[in-house]
Amino acid sequence: MINGMHIRVLLADDHKIMREGLRSLLAKEEEIEVVSEAENGRQTLELVRQVKPDVVVMDISMPDLNGIEATQRIVSHEPAPKVLALSMHSDKRFVTQMLLAGASGYLLKDCALEELAFAIRTVAAHKIYLSPAIAGVVTEELVHPMTSTDSGVCSPLTFREREVLQLLAEGHGTKEIAGMIDVSVKTVEAHRQNVMAKLNLHSVAELTKYAVREGLTSLED
Repeated sequence: MINGMHIRVLLADDHKIMREGLRSLLAKEEEIEVVSEAENGRQTLELVRQVKPDVVVMDISMPDLNGIEATQRIVSHEPAPKVLALSMHSDKRFVTQMLLAGASGYLLKDCALEELAFAIRTVAAHKIYLSPAIAGVVTEELVHPMTSTDSGVCSPLTFREREVLQLLAEGHGTKEIAGMIDVSVKTVEAHRQNVMAKLNLHSVAELTKYAVREGLTSLED
């Protein structure tokens, strides 16, 4: 508990069955209360403002706005909840990107309930939690850091360009994207051209492959 209060948790995962499973498991923990659920990064941002959770349990691969981008937005405002990454990805790039985005912890989806509950309590207490498997990845990064060309999060791109790239890769049209992010169609087209120029890519198909490889989207159903 935090000062005698329950730890308020927001679950962010695009798979409903995963959220329901996590909610059911965490219901067994007296000091942890799941206050809301989100199915994509954009909804997560809105719910963070509405319900003010202490901890966001965040998946990485989510539609509309992925977990890495959402985490960057969440931690940029004060007071901000702690973000705990819960992902199927143990790849060095994903772990590094999420921690650089501001996550306070990272564990894999095949973890036991006891580890998840402990991780939530740990980050809620303003500490860092890394599962044993992930700790090894982080140590490897410290010893052999990635170069700027493979460090991920589409480093040449601005936040808005990464946002447009993900939405394009997920099949949204220019007019639809403009409405989703509240800008003009002309602005979306300019962002698309900038992305293609910076990445030296020449089609939506190439952009999609790049976005999947960088973890911006998984294109899963």
